[in-house]
Amino acid sequence: MTDLLAATAELVAIPSVSRDEAALADHVEQALRACGWLNVERVDDNVVARTELGRSERVVIAGHLDTVAPAGNETPRVVGETLFGLGSADMKGGLAVMLDLATAIPGPAVDVTWCFYSCEEIDRAENGLIYLFESRPELLSADAAVLVEPTGGIVEAGCQGTMRARVEFGGKRAHTARPYLGLNAVHRLVPLMARVTEWEPRTVVLDGCEYTEQLQVVFVDGGVAANVVPDRASATMNFRFAPDRDIAGAKRYLAELFAEFLQPDHGDEFVVLDEGASARPDLAHPVLARLLKASGRPARGKLGWTDVATFAAHGVPATNFGPGDPELAHRADEHVDRKSLEAARADLAALLGG
Repeated sequence: MTDLLAATAELVAIPSVSRDEAALADHVEQALRACGWLNVERVDDNVVARTELGRSERVVIAGHLDTVAPAGNETPRVVGETLFGLGSADMKGGLAVMLDLATAIPGPAVDVTWCFYSCEEIDRAENGLIYLFESRPELLSADAAVLVEPTGGIVEAGCQGTMRARVEFGGKRAHTARPYLGLNAVHRLVPLMARVTEWEPRTVVLDGCEYTEQLQVVFVDGGVAANVVPDRASATMNFRFAPDRDIAGAKRYLAELFAEFLQPDHGDEFVVLDEGASARPDLAHPVLARLLKASGRPARGKLGWTDVATFAAHGVPATNFGPGDPELAHRADEHVDRKSLEAARADLAALLGG
């Protein structure tokens, strides 16, 4: 049986920061092409391997190759039964499980598409999964999908949507010795900031999974010089919205939340900068229900945005499930343990059969 901790350490040792996944894609491609039962295609640094067994169902098992930038944790380090290192939890542990299953099960009970894709950790315009859906959608056609994000071996169903929006306020420049001759755009941010600070999150329950919305100011910008009343200022917000809202509904909600502060005669604007759709849990789907049963634990809602929403947008019900603690993602002390890797492998093997 594969030593999954060692296999994960091997993947961690191959640098794959976003946009630099080629070496890891080479490693994955070589391992998959050694399996005669897989049809392997590489599209840029995205590697897709498919069984063609004529089964009645097809399941995509997907994981991203890239990591965030290192934080002094580039070198894998094993302490007892735990592996420390960049991407160990998010999500090279999941990739190791995928590779092990893909190369060890030649006759699964369902047809399987193994998808290893690039650039998940950066702007969605560069996302490898989105690129595959746009350029080679036939490679990802399936009845359901599992995204092997770190979930601690718990089905994290659906995902919240995300929206980044900016409120821009105008003003009038003046000398700070005579501020009454101007209008301070930075000061105009104060009531808006208070609105966000006092905002009460909304919680929604879907398929027994709880989703709590979040709204945070993430950037504030303004100012001209130390002796000038500023005539422009802005606040950028990130809104994480529950799966019962679509993008249009989320945009409408934010626009209404801040409408009273906007004065068009001052050049004020509300601008959506970036958006990602939410995805409903879809736990009634037979494939996802089988995975939930195999996990032996109740599902919970995915609070962050993941590519489950990308699959859902293309009509493929999907869920998040993989080894590793999601709260360790992107941390300098990121790690994964052997028990989590082996448990996730067993549950996914049960889903695939064979």
